[in-house]
Amino acid sequence: MPSADRIAVAIREAGDGHLAEVTVQGRPTTTHLVRVSPAARERYGGGDVAELVKRSFEFLLAREANTSILREFDLSTIERYFPEYAREFGRS
Repeated sequence: MPSADRIAVAIREAGDGHLAEVTVQGRPTTTHLVRVSPAARERYGGGDVAELVKRSFEFLLAREANTSILREFDLSTIERYFPEYAREFGRS
């Protein structure tokens, strides 16, 4: 699994949810905007939004290069590409 210190997450409130700006250090370094709705936050584990987004990027980076990750997306989009995301992060 990639080193978590490669991933920096800054969170701000956006509407009724959150917007995360994620920087992934690499060659090249990439930045991504991730929208986290209250429903997605609850579905994928609740708790701290920054920690959820960081763990989600660790999940993605274990499967693809940072340059392959969408530059802007909703957190729930991950499940469309990787159905196992819901099993690993979802609440039973």
